[in-house]
Amino acid sequence: MAVIGAERFVPPGADMRELREAVDACRGCALYRDATQAVFGDGPADAKVMMVGEQPGAREDIAGAPFVGPAGRLLDRAMVEAGLDRKRIYVTNAVKHFKFTRPDDGKPRIHKKPGRTEVVACRPWLVAELGQVQPDLLVCLGATAAQAVLGPAFRLTQHRGEVIVPDDGDFAGCRVLATVHPAAVLRSRDQDEVYAGLVDDLGVVAKQIGGYA
Repeated sequence: MAVIGAERFVPPGADMRELREAVDACRGCALYRDATQAVFGDGPADAKVMMVGEQPGAREDIAGAPFVGPAGRLLDRAMVEAGLDRKRIYVTNAVKHFKFTRPDDGKPRIHKKPGRTEVVACRPWLVAELGQVQPDLLVCLGATAAQAVLGPAFRLTQHRGEVIVPDDGDFAGCRVLATVHPAAVLRSRDQDEVYAGLVDDLGVVAKQIGGYA
């Protein structure tokens, strides 16, 4: 199936409840074929902070909620240390369906990074969420999320922890900060160092919004 984009599946003028109900019918790319379900964002619609990851993982694909697996638990811990409250933050992903490979030996599904075409195809959902939440700060977790918002030329290693305001495109005028994805911490050989960097960046988020959120 060719990538056609999600725009025709996003109900115009929909509120958050209507968007959440509509997302599972999205056929904007082929990822829906193998995923259990679409995973929409979660959190208060008036949150000061909106966090965007790459895509749901295996746990999220089954649960139907974002950041509920090992990476999500690590993110929860990092947010507490940085002075942020998960319950007051809206969390979502750039891509709403789980992309994976399935080993022949019956082992668990293996995460596969979504391609640029899939990220672009799913963008209308992210734009719709942003329009509903209207956060003070949009936090991108990982390079895929950052490039979904700031463009494919963005380099996380050069600009992580900085507040950037794009001047064109779907996210023009939005204050954006990018940091590592919590899954990158779990994969790192030096987890303590990478985790400390994530906490530091989330501390910048807390300061930007004026304290505990």
